[in-house]
Amino acid sequence: MTNQRELANAIRVLSMDAVQQANSGHPGMPMGMADIAEVLWNQFLKHNPQNPHWPNRDRFILSNGHGSMLQYALLHLTGYDLKLQDLKQFRQLHSKTPGHPEFGITPGVETTTGPLGQGLAAAVGMALAEQLLAHTFNRAQYSIVDHYTYCFVGDGCLMEGLSHEASSLAGTLGLHKLIVLWDDNGISIDGEVQSWFSENIPQRFQAYNWQVIANIDGHNPAEVQRAIVTARKNRQQPTLICCKTIIGFGAPSTVAGTAECHGAALGADNVAATRQQLNWQEPAFVIPAEIYQGWDARAKGKQVEQQWQELFNAYAAEYPELAAEYQRRLTGMLPDAWSGSMAEFIQQLQSKNASVATRKASQQVLDHITEMLPELFGGSADLSGSNLTLSKDSVAIKPGQLRGNYMHYGVREFAMAGIMNGLAVYRGFIPYGGTFLTFIDYARSALRMSAIMQQRVIYVLTHDSIGLGEDGPTHQPIEHLSMLRLTPNVSLWRPCDTVETAVAWQMALERHNGPTVLALTRQKVAGQVRTAEQCAAIQRGGYILAEGVGAVDFGVAGAAAGGLQLILLATGSEVELAMQAREVLQQAGYVVRVVSMPCVDVFSAQSVDYQTMVLPKQVPKIAIEAGATGLWYKFVGTTGTVIGIDRYGESAPAEIIYQELGITAEHIVSTAKKLIVDIML
Repeated sequence: MTNQRELANAIRVLSMDAVQQANSGHPGMPMGMADIAEVLWNQFLKHNPQNPHWPNRDRFILSNGHGSMLQYALLHLTGYDLKLQDLKQFRQLHSKTPGHPEFGITPGVETTTGPLGQGLAAAVGMALAEQLLAHTFNRAQYSIVDHYTYCFVGDGCLMEGLSHEASSLAGTLGLHKLIVLWDDNGISIDGEVQSWFSENIPQRFQAYNWQVIANIDGHNPAEVQRAIVTARKNRQQPTLICCKTIIGFGAPSTVAGTAECHGAALGADNVAATRQQLNWQEPAFVIPAEIYQGWDARAKGKQVEQQWQELFNAYAAEYPELAAEYQRRLTGMLPDAWSGSMAEFIQQLQSKNASVATRKASQQVLDHITEMLPELFGGSADLSGSNLTLSKDSVAIKPGQLRGNYMHYGVREFAMAGIMNGLAVYRGFIPYGGTFLTFIDYARSALRMSAIMQQRVIYVLTHDSIGLGEDGPTHQPIEHLSMLRLTPNVSLWRPCDTVETAVAWQMALERHNGPTVLALTRQKVAGQVRTAEQCAAIQRGGYILAEGVGAVDFGVAGAAAGGLQLILLATGSEVELAMQAREVLQQAGYVVRVVSMPCVDVFSAQSVDYQTMVLPKQVPKIAIEAGATGLWYKFVGTTGTVIGIDRYGESAPAEIIYQELGITAEHIVSTAKKLIVDIML
């Protein structure tokens, strides 16, 4: 009978062989954590390799994702659709085994990991999701949501500040079905970590209100098994299991336990020596049949899922509405009444034409939709009263009361974003979280993960310009809009009034292929008058808000566009300024169009004919936005200009800063007149 060490050694040899063949990768961690992984996957993990997406599976997250071959070896050995040939293509173009685990590429990978600590934050989100759904849908005798979230972390994950933010929240909330196993090998890329990572990790996590199981020999399966059993018995706290390991376990002593095997192939001689030391007789990528048999989880996984399906069928018979709602939420589809309700709501907003800050308009939208969308899970990084992310139907979760739809994240922007990623990939939730636009810097790496995984995560980023006033340059975003617009898969909406804000929310909620940023004002903005056709056109990202009237023949440039002399292109709070400037210019006899472009990426995805209709190439253009100017030249070209800000702001009341930095209707008018004259000349 195959023993546990032999099963673990299969992970070791596959990992070192794949890294050696690629001449790239991290063999040390997979070799060091192989014994821990063997115990978890063979004795505890509830999963079905033939259906990686069945809802009640345990979640496994490899936060120390540089050791990706550990997960790939596990998935291959247990029977997922990951062939030996896929392992041989480790880190190669278009393979199913990329350098770090990536969501949507490899069956069985729950979330993209690699940037250290983010897997841990996502695991907190998944554990939270399990608890929230269990409270919502479970009934007596029917625990249809009942599983654990297991997360492997390394020293690097725990060095990252994100681990503090996320772990603090997990302990506060008592997410007892979260079990984290720490690979305490004392080695990072630069060598032995004791010179730069000396804190007492067990005491640190105890202070977070975690159960800590310390001093576990990570190469002793019996100790690991007992620790996991103890962790699963705790009903009040998440658990950290501290596993002392040797990085590169099984390799020669000149390599094992050193940084030499952390991030580089072992080399042919060391690979051969490791085989001899492990008494592994097979050549590269060859696994004996009895080892495969010892790992194969397909029959057991099929049985476990079938038992759950029988339970769910009985549940659906007794609670058909709950079962249907559970399935709807997991599919990510919005309720049938959604489209009609939003269309009516937008019409109401347009008829009121109120002047309010778009952050307030966003709250009005949330007041309308929160009850209709129980999958919405909101929050804010200690700015609920400023972001206005709380709706009339928001219920904040608390320790011991995980029955709600809102989280007070505290001053933890990074953890908020990472946890939202976990909620999103778990399914059944549409997470949104708020902070000031400038503080997205703290969460940027996790937002990038939202984008890489193309997850429906909504970032409510208020105080979107110098319009927030007296807080000064540290709080006034300048480059952030451009940075976010240039991030692939991110859709950024900067609405100019209540109606555009409602459309922005609608587009964000209906979008399934990436995160959406809502950049919202602190200050009030005027409501704009629109026809029904213009309201519909908002969904195209950019549209004609006000057309030029009273054509005057100003020569070829004007005549070619039917007398149109100038286009003012603006977003957000600057649309109001563009409309004011247009009024002055029209009274002076100029023919001026105003284009509102709340979403650059959506507009850029429209047909060339539509884009050209809105922004005729031969008509000079001025783009106006209280932020960095560079991106807007793609729309105004070499004959137009941009009124914006390419420096940091000032501490003063908003109206004074706008004057100081030239973001005014008067400046737009003077710039427009000069531009038209220059072109005529």
